[in-house]
Amino acid sequence: MSIIRKNLVIACLLLPVISFAQTSGQFVSYENTGNAFVLTQASVTVPMLVDSLDYAGVLRASHNLKEDIGRVTGKQPGYYLSAIPHDKQVVIIGTVGRSSFIDRLIKENKLNGKELTGKHEKHIITIIENPIEGIDKALVIAGSDKRGTIYGIYELSNQIGVSPWYYWADVPVKKQANLYIIPGTYTDGEPAVKYRGIFLNDEAPALSGWSSETFGGFNSKFYEKVFELILRLKGNFIWPAMWGNAFYDDDPANGPLADEMGIIIGTSHHEPLGRAHDEWRRYGSGKWDYSVNPKVLTDFWTSGMERIKNWESVVTIGMRGDGDEAMSQSTNIALLEKIVKDQRTIISKITKKKATETPQIWALYKEVQDYYDKGMRVPDDVTLLLCDDNWGNVRKLPELTAKPRKGGYGMYYHFDYVGGPRNYKWLNVSQVQRIWEQMNLTYRYGVKELWVVNVGDLKPMEYPIQFFLDMAWNPDRYNENNLLQHTEEFCTRQFGEAYGKEAARLINLYTKYNRRVTPELLNENTYSLHNYDEFKTVTDDYKALLLDALKLNYLLPQEARDAYDQLVLFP
Repeated sequence: MSIIRKNLVIACLLLPVISFAQTSGQFVSYENTGNAFVLTQASVTVPMLVDSLDYAGVLRASHNLKEDIGRVTGKQPGYYLSAIPHDKQVVIIGTVGRSSFIDRLIKENKLNGKELTGKHEKHIITIIENPIEGIDKALVIAGSDKRGTIYGIYELSNQIGVSPWYYWADVPVKKQANLYIIPGTYTDGEPAVKYRGIFLNDEAPALSGWSSETFGGFNSKFYEKVFELILRLKGNFIWPAMWGNAFYDDDPANGPLADEMGIIIGTSHHEPLGRAHDEWRRYGSGKWDYSVNPKVLTDFWTSGMERIKNWESVVTIGMRGDGDEAMSQSTNIALLEKIVKDQRTIISKITKKKATETPQIWALYKEVQDYYDKGMRVPDDVTLLLCDDNWGNVRKLPELTAKPRKGGYGMYYHFDYVGGPRNYKWLNVSQVQRIWEQMNLTYRYGVKELWVVNVGDLKPMEYPIQFFLDMAWNPDRYNENNLLQHTEEFCTRQFGEAYGKEAARLINLYTKYNRRVTPELLNENTYSLHNYDEFKTVTDDYKALLLDALKLNYLLPQEARDAYDQLVLFP
């Protein structure tokens, strides 16, 4: 037999066990298609098997999946850490290089290792025959790395009927007696944008008051819920709340929790080297001015790097004025470049590796962009974080012909803003069309290292957060013709198929109307009483919208009305 023919035979023999992954569709069914994998049926739930040596974040997420299955079916599955159950069917969850079960499946050519090894945040969900001696069939959730596995876990949770917003928007979980997995191999691939996250900002008094009452403050109990939401939405990054708050200082458990769960922490555009600005108020001395107080500032930043050196972080470098203000008029580019150079020396000294090996951003926010436009530069490995104008209009993008930068580019976007001419933070004013147009432009110009969006109090920005993070994962999925399809899919998952289309129409209209003039900027002179029936047209639009929103509220099942109030009726 020739070598070529022999290799073809081997390849054909391997085809049944090594299948190529297809893009994730709906792989969970509530009815048995005949050859489906039975996850739950007649009060019997297939047990879960996880290697005890896998990442702690994977163990946490898999435990959440166990609880999610219980929410849907009323019965939680058995949960086994390394000890193989006696059942004939199991759910195997694990990470390449950390799970002996996954590594063995790859070694035995039962799972295609090439689909995972060396990939970034990728998962595969598939059904494998005879995965382990004594077990006939397994549903396998395998990840290329910690977050890859976690995303696979939460993808299953989402598809069985547990919304990522089950906690934050009180979305009800619909009970199901049976859960089946349609045969196939499923994946969402790798994310297009490396770092994808939110910025909790301008959080007083709404979010700060609620978190204090519910959790005792912005502590690890609060952030556990925030981190879980981000992961369920396939995000991986956060700038924590910072109005009078200090993420690492307020609760020493915050940093370790983020690292365990798989969330990458940064600090906002004016908080260098892992130090919250409120820490300067608490512990700093002298002026926030490097030209006159370099020793104190160097020590302050050094302790910040010392604290975060062993955790996943994106380190902010550079400097703005005290309290998120512009620096003095006398500030010169030479001084700012020296600040960056000295900060990178601190990074290298503390991490004991080259500064180029630690992810860093320099935010071109407000007046800092002026320094860049006048010629200030930072090393090529630093990500340039571009910004919008605080109102959802991107200010600057790289030239299409620009030489690629090792650190690439990021975008800081806003759904909420405190500043001139007047704050907007009360209601959702972010149209999906506007978000798509600006972020699509951003992506097409090569900005794909980091996307972070200011979400204020988090509520009532639920839908734009969902769209922003979905788009950050796969911008090519969306175009000007299918945006409302995303809104309808979102609403259908929260409220049910019978109500999704109308709820989506309401979201589309209220953001359109709210964006005409933000509610905070409305006054008695905004719309004319005399010209073109302007005032009457606007009020008639809102009256009709309110009637339709109240009608849908009446039609919804009672258990869905709390979520509807938060996601549609109130905003």
